[in-house]
Amino acid sequence: MPQAHDVQAAGGRVEALIAELATLSDPVTRAKAEELVRVLVELYGAGLERVVEIVTDAEAAEVLHRLATDELVSGLLVLHDLHPLSTAERVRAALDAVRPHLGPHEGGVELLGVDEAGVVRLRLRGTFPGCPSSQLAVTSAVERAVLQAAPEVAGVDIERPAGDRAPLLQIQRRPPGPCPVPEKVP
Repeated sequence: MPQAHDVQAAGGRVEALIAELATLSDPVTRAKAEELVRVLVELYGAGLERVVEIVTDAEAAEVLHRLATDELVSGLLVLHDLHPLSTAERVRAALDAVRPHLGPHEGGVELLGVDEAGVVRLRLRGTFPGCPSSQLAVTSAVERAVLQAAPEVAGVDIERPAGDRAPLLQIQRRPPGPCPVPEKVP
């Protein structure tokens, strides 16, 4: 099995290196280095686009599906705007995949849309009995699934149901009167 690569980590490293290049005092060296990165990204993007065209022309839907669902290749397809599924389609698939792991809240999340800024809007449905950490766990699992399936999104906005909070236990002073627990145990 080939070694797995973290596309997001590599992208972050590339961004950091480009930021370092911007600090170079020699503008000629800086411009050449930035051009080198740009040319290489364009070359790899064009090659990947050609691969997708060949697979599509061969009507090899299973191969295209395998490429689109491979973690590394999928990330590169997204990077070059070549992924065969839209952001919304990938988010829906991620929600379908995470639903069985939501326990009693299964099915309790719906996609409202992806706005122009790239923010995914979701709505949690149902109730979240018990402690607030249950809702937090569901929210975290959903956010992770969405960001893994659609790393290009600018954010995830989850609308939480109103009135789903369990009432807090109120500890108050004991009412006046005799103590219900005997002072001495016989």
